[in-house]
Amino acid sequence: MKTIPLTSRHAGLVELAFWLAVASSYLFLPDKLPLISQILIMGLFALSLDIALGYAGILTVGHATFFGMGAYCAGLLAKHGWGDPLLGVAAALIVCAIAGYLLSYLSVRGGDLARLMITIGVGVLLAEVANRASAITGGTDGLQGIAMNPLFGRYEFDLWGHTAFWYAFVVVAVAFLIVRLMLRSPFGLVLRGIHDNRKRMLALGCPVDARLRLSYCMSAAFAGVAGALLAQTTQFVGIESLGFAKSAEILIILVVGGAGRLYGGMVGAFVYMALHDVFADLDPQFWMFWLGIFLIASALAGRGGITGALSRFVPMGRPQ
Repeated sequence: MKTIPLTSRHAGLVELAFWLAVASSYLFLPDKLPLISQILIMGLFALSLDIALGYAGILTVGHATFFGMGAYCAGLLAKHGWGDPLLGVAAALIVCAIAGYLLSYLSVRGGDLARLMITIGVGVLLAEVANRASAITGGTDGLQGIAMNPLFGRYEFDLWGHTAFWYAFVVVAVAFLIVRLMLRSPFGLVLRGIHDNRKRMLALGCPVDARLRLSYCMSAAFAGVAGALLAQTTQFVGIESLGFAKSAEILIILVVGGAGRLYGGMVGAFVYMALHDVFADLDPQFWMFWLGIFLIASALAGRGGITGALSRFVPMGRPQ
């Protein structure tokens, strides 16, 4: 039986259903709100990586640099009396955007192997700096004593994660909408052109390096927002947020969901972290074994990740 692909109108309804389903978890999964909040945050982190890797074609394995930088920025502000959540997110966005643009002069240069080594090196250096500056960052013990002010002066961050869930949901949804509009703009089309054929774009007179630097800057900014959200909702920042393991994890999430696809990072975060939670409950000692089996199976199943498979039925590819 031949399957007829859904139209773009139906795809919009599927997108709406996705976000409504996430919002409805507040009612149907009240015990899982902290987990769902973290899934949303990791989905935004994966989306930020997708801007650089999936759309611009910048190979990076050190994106946790900006995630951790945003987390420490928001955490340190809150610890020293500037605990307004939106202020922390704005500060993390600005700081990481500046850092991303400056580092883009290193990350955009050379071929893929050079970019790979540079991004790893920068991440390792920054993690070591955070470890050495333990008087400020808390070192291996993590940054503690983070106290968040009530959101809009009314909504306390409670132990059950109610405020944190809605706060993360709204910020992630707004960030997702901004990224979506950006990728549908002429700038997004230019990134796709550079990713598909860099030489052709150079021949057309496109300032390739400048566009790549800007995309890396925006990717870093949204990664910083994700880091700030995690610091604010958990009120703790661990040094592992800057580490290579975090960069590798978010790369896995993006590949599982589907790189270069708008919902790839979000879907990958939900699948990966939900399975992480299930396997940890079923087999606390050997849960990584089962997670590894799943990752191998998903890699062998086909290219394009989960959203690549779903795109046969629903238009979930790169935005047009």
